[in-house]
Amino acid sequence: MTRRRPPQLPLPTRDGVGPSCVGLSHGPWPTIAEFLIERFTAITRDAWLERIAAGDVIDEHGVPVTASRRYESPLRVYYYRTLEGEQPIPFEEQVLFRDDELLVVDKPPFVPVIPTGRYLHQSLLVRLKRKLGLDDLVPLHRIDRSTSGLVLFSVRRETRGAYQAMFPARRIAKHYEAVVPWQPGVSAVPAVYRSRLVDDAHFMQVKEEDGEPNSETHLAVAETAGGHALLKLSPVTGRRHQLRVHCMALGMPIVNDPFYPTLQPAGSDDFDRPLQLLAKSVAFEDPLTGEARSFTSPRSLALPPR
Repeated sequence: MTRRRPPQLPLPTRDGVGPSCVGLSHGPWPTIAEFLIERFTAITRDAWLERIAAGDVIDEHGVPVTASRRYESPLRVYYYRTLEGEQPIPFEEQVLFRDDELLVVDKPPFVPVIPTGRYLHQSLLVRLKRKLGLDDLVPLHRIDRSTSGLVLFSVRRETRGAYQAMFPARRIAKHYEAVVPWQPGVSAVPAVYRSRLVDDAHFMQVKEEDGEPNSETHLAVAETAGGHALLKLSPVTGRRHQLRVHCMALGMPIVNDPFYPTLQPAGSDDFDRPLQLLAKSVAFEDPLTGEARSFTSPRSLALPPR
């Protein structure tokens, strides 16, 4: 059976940034412009009108939106997101592997995988699109902005689904390293830790609660010195903040964690104190070729000096 190619977006990728999309639902707005101005209050009326006049707002059929075009639904509208005053992140990613299907990248700390919040051009995805000219690039998974290490990307739409399916089916082995506080004679690490993770009251955090476990991590101590330990962490499940919460629950929160046990204010990044959590390696059987593949980050974590 021949698979249909997904339709092209009505706006091309520009400077690494693909178009954003918003659906027009039923509503009272007289024009599409008025809807956009009311919906996205962080963008001024003048800014929207400038984008519309420049032809940077297009509907799903490729028809430009004008300032006077009447509101209609259902309809999808595409536009370019912009971000003023974005803070540069002074660390560079490293491409470790690239072929026609996959891109494997070593991500530095503080860089988000995809555009989010205060980050657009500094996101890993936009950086890579801009540098490599790969407009169809999509991450196959994500690691936290604070976490460094390996991220896998799909290069082609046609084969993306086969690689994405590895993750929910747990056909990919992921291994991490972390530096944590350690008290000789007191600290202990179980070989396996399981718990139930749910969203906390603050949307940025996750917490444990009683009930059937939905997360599992395998742990081992690689080295101890000077009141710290280097842990080897292998998550079986992929819950948000799983490794960070599991380490905290064991009484050893990861060094320099801005979320646990205490959530630090937004914008308080200290580039001299990165989170000591590293996505060190991945291994899997290629779903297209059956070839055994493995990749390892060139980064390493070191225990603090005594």
